[in-house]
Amino acid sequence: MKANSSSHLRQPRAPGIITPNRWLSERVFNTIIGCFKRHGAETIDTPVFEIKETLTGKYGEDSKLIYDLKDQGGELLSLRYDLTVPFARYLAMNKISNIKRYHIAKVYRRDNPAMTRGRYREFYQCDFDIAGQYDPMIPDAECLKIVHEILSELELGDFRIKVNDRRILDGMFAVCGVPDKKFRTICSTVDKLDKMSWEDVRSEMVKEKGLSEEAADQIGQYVSMQGGKDLAERLLQDAKMSQSKQACAGLTDMKQLFSYLELFQVTDKVVFDLSLARGLDYYTGVIYEAILTQNGPVSAPETGEKGEEGVSVGSVAGGGRYDGLVGMFDPKGRKVPCVGVSIGIERVFSILEQKAEASAEKVRTTETQVMVASAQKNILLIFN
Repeated sequence: MKANSSSHLRQPRAPGIITPNRWLSERVFNTIIGCFKRHGAETIDTPVFEIKETLTGKYGEDSKLIYDLKDQGGELLSLRYDLTVPFARYLAMNKISNIKRYHIAKVYRRDNPAMTRGRYREFYQCDFDIAGQYDPMIPDAECLKIVHEILSELELGDFRIKVNDRRILDGMFAVCGVPDKKFRTICSTVDKLDKMSWEDVRSEMVKEKGLSEEAADQIGQYVSMQGGKDLAERLLQDAKMSQSKQACAGLTDMKQLFSYLELFQVTDKVVFDLSLARGLDYYTGVIYEAILTQNGPVSAPETGEKGEEGVSVGSVAGGGRYDGLVGMFDPKGRKVPCVGVSIGIERVFSILEQKAEASAEKVRTTETQVMVASAQKNILLIFN
């Protein structure tokens, strides 16, 4: 299937989000697109559907949420699940090895909708990605700075950006005694810690996925850890973690990442959190997720519970590094290092609309600012 090879030259335009507040949607999109442009990104477009094998095997246990289309003309097709895999295919097909791109478009997931949490089967994603060879951790730090800029400008409330690294996770699993073949499935379970208690996560690992209790308990000791550069330094000296070359490489990069984040002055919002897993299979390095932390009209996302007067949402942004994905689509296996971030736009709308309702704020729904009224008949004839 051929993509529009000239689509990256298209001029950006805020998409037509279905929301009762069109003015609000335009404000949000203008904020996000403005930030992406400041960081030098150009926009591209990809088809809403892909050959099925392009999508399968990239999302771990979430692959069951892909919408399949019927076989027509001899091709098995599926609706795109996210914008990252189509982007990687686009790079490989067009032999692009260096680009900053943003893409705002609909994706589809065969999931249970939750309107109050901004969770739909058809929804928009706003993606920013950096592809190409750079000094380690500079593109990763830029993606985190972009999240910080957007969430601050949108005034959603206080937020926290959690970061981790898949190499640290895999090294942790190895030293805790998790068999290699169970890494991905255990990672998917750990990824549920933002929605489930540790006791429930432990139970799923042991009873449903056959992990030993000893291994689960060792994992529990690590995933409770949070910090910054100091935690990375401490784990490099940890008797178990230091045995894993993979974990040490991730921890060394984490120290470098926080050095750049200090230069960007965003470390007040970023925390190194070993419980962050993000279950998508294509991540190879740093991963991150932004959540709201304020109390009040909007519930804290970690609880997954609806507040007395608010909506509950999951993460409002997330992403990571995926250095091996482009090579899966290149005939010669040519790899292109990539890192990116996605803003959960419907969840942002859910929060801002709830805040507007709670403050009884009157929001304009049209651009017209003047109304002419007259008690006389035939007013149109008078003014024409």
